[in-house]
Amino acid sequence: MTRTIVASATKEVVIGFDQPFCVIGERINPTGRKKLAAEMVAGNFETVKKDALDQVAAGATMLDVNAGVTAVDPNATEPDLLVQTLQIVQDLVGVPLSIDSSVSAAIEAALKVAKGRPLINSVTGEDEKLEAILPLIKKYDVPVVAISNDETGISEDPDVRFEVAKKIVQRAADYGIPAHDIVVDPLVMPIGAMGTAGRQVFALLRRLREELKVNTTCGLSNISFGLPHRHGINAAFIPMVIGAGMTSAIMNPCRPQEMEMVRGANVLNGTDANCYTWIMTYKDHQPASSGNSNASAASSSSGAQASAAGRRRGGREARRTRV
Repeated sequence: MTRTIVASATKEVVIGFDQPFCVIGERINPTGRKKLAAEMVAGNFETVKKDALDQVAAGATMLDVNAGVTAVDPNATEPDLLVQTLQIVQDLVGVPLSIDSSVSAAIEAALKVAKGRPLINSVTGEDEKLEAILPLIKKYDVPVVAISNDETGISEDPDVRFEVAKKIVQRAADYGIPAHDIVVDPLVMPIGAMGTAGRQVFALLRRLREELKVNTTCGLSNISFGLPHRHGINAAFIPMVIGAGMTSAIMNPCRPQEMEMVRGANVLNGTDANCYTWIMTYKDHQPASSGNSNASAASSSSGAQASAAGRRRGGREARRTRV
């Protein structure tokens, strides 16, 4: 059975087909968050700390840490900022971390100070990237996210994306990196732009599990990009990808509806033994009230009962008078 081991200084997490779904908190990422980016550049990490604590409290298994605040000379600016952010987060929370950067120098700098066994996010199928990142993965003995695109870009053909993933797994093996340390991101396309995106990723996940026998992840919210009420789509997507074989996702654990889907899928998938996590999380759960007061709720209940009784009597009378 494929098992990818990640760890902090104090906690080990196993990503695997027989394990609870691994929720990788996405919030410590300044991409698209101008306020957070400005704070980090100014050396203010209060939002980073809050996001770290909130995500763990909400049930995140791991946290993704990204410090890509600017596209202007990231090789010069990102390494130091990523190291600083990583150190703050790993000293604050006990869960394992994902080091998220497209800058090789930043990844290596972070690996030098990382505690435990972090996940590296990420490497693509581009030869230049493979040659830069895979030696670091081998040197520091850490797992890596493999993104299914290469020099030709992101293909809309899932078979092409599978072949890119296969290439990365094979190239990693050349460096002595086992398949269980490769977590493939099959690249989830926006369903609003590509109506077959859901079916494509479900089929691709099954192939990755059965043929390459690798663990998988994705940027979960990509599926709903451009649509209204995105969290409803995300929540529906979660149990479907878990059923197809996905073992982790980079997502927002602070969305209760989405975390409820994760926990429910773990119960139904048999990875929440004896429903323990579900019971401990929801044993005191109170459904949201739809009434304005106890009196109105009682009145509504009484009215509903009377109406139901009338329907039953009317139904019985009608049946008796039918010929």
